[in-house]
Amino acid sequence: MKFVRFAYLLAPLALAGCGGSSAKDEMAAAYCPSPQTVADAQRLTRFKPGPGRDPRDIMFEATLANAATSCSVSRDRLDIELKVLVAVNAGPSVGGPVSSVPYFVRVVDARGNVTQGRDFTADFKLSSTSPRGQSLEELTLTLPFGKAADLGGYSVAVGLKPTPEELQYNRRNAGVGR
Repeated sequence: MKFVRFAYLLAPLALAGCGGSSAKDEMAAAYCPSPQTVADAQRLTRFKPGPGRDPRDIMFEATLANAATSCSVSRDRLDIELKVLVAVNAGPSVGGPVSSVPYFVRVVDARGNVTQGRDFTADFKLSSTSPRGQSLEELTLTLPFGKAADLGGYSVAVGLKPTPEELQYNRRNAGVGR
């Protein structure tokens, strides 16, 4: 999997920890996994049902705009607070009361194995009079551990969840119009 790192988002979190810190705070900072966005899952263009695939058939376009983590440690677990910002723009064929943007979160160990994962949706009420939206999705992930070294090498992978057809559209149109 290819990942795009959001390391620049972690600088404010690291600076927030300056000053008096406990051993638990230092451990949380040292082992807090960075969020990574799967390269092919940063954008999603959803079309209305049917065969049309020109710009008039777009219901909405969504982007994973940001992701950041902060962590805390208790006796035998690392709690990861994950914030994911999903932005969406209505297309000409926006319809229905709610536009649901699917996204995923996966915890990946040092060997690339997914140890935890869930799918979610960010829901938006889009219309021609309210064509834009964004949602800050906040999640808590927990990594149990026996010793601190068990936490080394974890990462958190996030991305929008396009259908196979939408993924092909993303790949065909990568870099177009940007």
